[in-house]
Amino acid sequence: RTGQCNPQDMNSKRRFVQSVGLFAGGACLAATGVGAVGASSRSGWTMPDEADAHMRTWMAFGAHQDVWGKKLLPEVQRNLALIANSIAKFEPVSMLVRDDDFGLAQSLVSPAVSLVRFALDDLWIRDTGAVFVVDSTGRKAAVDFNFNGWGEKQDFARDANVAGWMAQQAGVQRIQSALVLEGGGIEVDGQGTAIVTESCVLNDNRNPGVSKRACEAELKQLLGLNKIIWLPGIKGKDITDGHTDFYARFARPGVVLAGYDPDPQSFDHAVTKRHLEILRSATDAKGNKLDVLVLEAPSRVRPAFDSKDFAAGYVNFYVCKGAVIAPEFGDAKADAAARQTLQQVFAGRQVIQINVDGIAAGGGGIHCTTQQEPV
Repeated sequence: RTGQCNPQDMNSKRRFVQSVGLFAGGACLAATGVGAVGASSRSGWTMPDEADAHMRTWMAFGAHQDVWGKKLLPEVQRNLALIANSIAKFEPVSMLVRDDDFGLAQSLVSPAVSLVRFALDDLWIRDTGAVFVVDSTGRKAAVDFNFNGWGEKQDFARDANVAGWMAQQAGVQRIQSALVLEGGGIEVDGQGTAIVTESCVLNDNRNPGVSKRACEAELKQLLGLNKIIWLPGIKGKDITDGHTDFYARFARPGVVLAGYDPDPQSFDHAVTKRHLEILRSATDAKGNKLDVLVLEAPSRVRPAFDSKDFAAGYVNFYVCKGAVIAPEFGDAKADAAARQTLQQVFAGRQVIQINVDGIAAGGGGIHCTTQQEPV
């Protein structure tokens, strides 16, 4: 999400993390490998696969002119409404919206979308929102990963409250992690395997001094993981420092959809090539080799919103009940190839491709704007 902040304005947009004891929790992790909440209170939780049944999808109608600019803002708002309306045909959608945007949101979204008033900084609820987990008895909880504006790169005082508020609205226990990270940095198969990028989670702007081993211990405890496949990612090229959900996604246990940028001039070319090598040699928590399918980036995009920050990739799709909501970029060959691959691995769902060029111009995608709440 490179388009979210102007580097020249970055210092004025930074805010100090307000969560009391957050970095103390990180120090605890580094020293002991355990988080701020005792293991006994978190044992038994599992983060389900996104393809499992949802109670609803959460979104945020949170684009603001200060971040997006006057020209891009209307298109981004239309994109958000299009995503919400597309999902609402298949499952309930609850969309957070500021008071001063409420009327506009009402005019853009279908009556099937439930609008909920809440103060927001931005729209990226995959990163700001709670990560929901369940246990074997059917209980549900919400993990708060202490959103800090992707390493204090953007204002986050209001967005830091989104995860806790979602837990309250869902009527479930809130579990505050000792780690600082975002939902876009975690991809799971629901059966004990996760894919995580080192460039994000092991970054000093989130978790200074915290080791990979300590991060693994915390994530395994919180999300019911037995194995984490680490991808290197890439720091400093976008505001997220390389989120997993732009590089690799589980279609189902054992099957991974991985992005590849074929342009040798792109900063993502070498790193996506390396990711494919890692994934093709990896095994999941059950010891099975992964079936890796490639979603190759488009060679061109529509010119209207093209920019250096434009996120042109197909991996950032969203799976809901009965459908896969995915992007298309106007490259007929690449769009069709992505659709064919998605239809192949999600045979029981409709693949719906939509134009979200405004959001892509801000360095994000469909998955970034959504957060599933499982049944």
